Amino acid sequence: MLAAMTGIAVVAMSGSGLAKDTLAIGEVLEPPGMDPTANAAASIRRLTYNNLYEGLVRIDEEGAVKPNLAESWTISPDNLTYTFKLRQGVKFHNGTPFDCSVVKFTYDRAIAPDSTNAQKALFAPIEKTECPDPASAVVTLKRPSSTFLFGMGWGDAVMMAPDTIATNKTNPVGTGPFKFKRWLQGDRIEFERNPDYWGEPAKLSAITFRFISDPSAAAAAVMAGDVDAFPEFPAPELISRLQSDERLAVEIGSTAGKVIMSLNNARKPFDDVRVRRALAHAIDRNVVQEAITTGLAKTIGAHYTPAEPGYVDLSDTYPYDVAKAKALLAEAGVPAGTSVTIMLPPPAYARRGGEVIAAMLAEVGIEVKLVPVEFAQWLDQVFARSDFDATIIAHVETRDLDIYARDKYYFNYNSPEYKAIYKQFAEATDDKQQLELLGQLQRKLAEDEPNVFLYALPKIGVWDKKLKGMWKNQTIPANDLTSVHWAD
Repeated sequence: MLAAMTGIAVVAMSGSGLAKDTLAIGEVLEPPGMDPTANAAASIRRLTYNNLYEGLVRIDEEGAVKPNLAESWTISPDNLTYTFKLRQGVKFHNGTPFDCSVVKFTYDRAIAPDSTNAQKALFAPIEKTECPDPASAVVTLKRPSSTFLFGMGWGDAVMMAPDTIATNKTNPVGTGPFKFKRWLQGDRIEFERNPDYWGEPAKLSAITFRFISDPSAAAAAVMAGDVDAFPEFPAPELISRLQSDERLAVEIGSTAGKVIMSLNNARKPFDDVRVRRALAHAIDRNVVQEAITTGLAKTIGAHYTPAEPGYVDLSDTYPYDVAKAKALLAEAGVPAGTSVTIMLPPPAYARRGGEVIAAMLAEVGIEVKLVPVEFAQWLDQVFARSDFDATIIAHVETRDLDIYARDKYYFNYNSPEYKAIYKQFAEATDDKQQLELLGQLQRKLAEDEPNVFLYALPKIGVWDKKLKGMWKNQTIPANDLTSVHWAD
């Protein structure tokens, strides 16, 4: 997309000296729009979560649920009724008041039959939302849901004003401490401080997100100071060079991101579990993550990471074994020379990973055609229409085991047994029982191997040492900049 570009040095008076109060931040992917409730792209949430848009609750860096537009809440003894006490005096960036009617509109829209919310399942437990008064929202569930409150902290559950729904994709309006300024497509998106914010004002006066997809250009931009920060730096192999620069802080943190080779379980030969297991044996996960992350990642054996509660290490379920892979393929009747296509979105983990995996699959007689695609095409063809054989993608949402229990999801896994276990987990209210069921869910995924689970995505952050408040770890796909500031 872009080569490194010159940053804008904007300063403001602070005491007796000049202090920088703006931020130029690097991002690999330009978002396809700015409405996280109408598109699955994590690149939208990385920019907008808690910066522009806010939900009733928010998820912090440690994965804890915190108050946001709801200052408090109570849960009924039967775990079916959530009563939220809403903050008063809150307004959207265009002046629209926030009250219970907005909560009702947002949740009703998410559960509507024609909802385009990519995480519509998060709202499935909701039976109704009622407004006894403007400052109170009462949400009644159809069934107990141990994940409901956490789900309402996702970027897909942010509050939306009814009068801006039609234009939020290109002109987003939220309640957050920053407001949208402009979007120069293919170049940058700019935010500015919201002077009428209901809470503690942002310390930064302006943020510029620059889109730099080339890893070498990203490194050059950081080292030249053209960007002040790259929260998800795309070139692990260049980290040592950046670590030697005394001006920069390099933070290696964790995420809940799962890098997987997704398989279309409804398409032959991937409808046969023996084939899926064969592919898992054919791929040396350690070599893959070493090639892509230079050893910074941890291999995984199910759709869960060490950063998520209740993690079970199943990474040894399918040890690298070419002979075993060939035997399973032969047993399933898959002849040598069988061809499959792997769709590769732009990130380096996909493009580089595809090359490494294609070479490994060739060793077991699978001919791979690698097809690079832009992310908009991936979202349409793979995610929306399930028109693919295989793909390599990072699922960055946390605690998202529910996607394997959905009636329809892009990789088409359909296991009544898994759905039954997930239902028990979702309705469990005892912590010990929840952890036991989490283990069962992970082991069932390892057994069925609907996708080849590769490694947990590390968070490689690089920024100016004078910059404070950046997240080291990332429990959700977000760059929450609400507390970021420059040291005096």
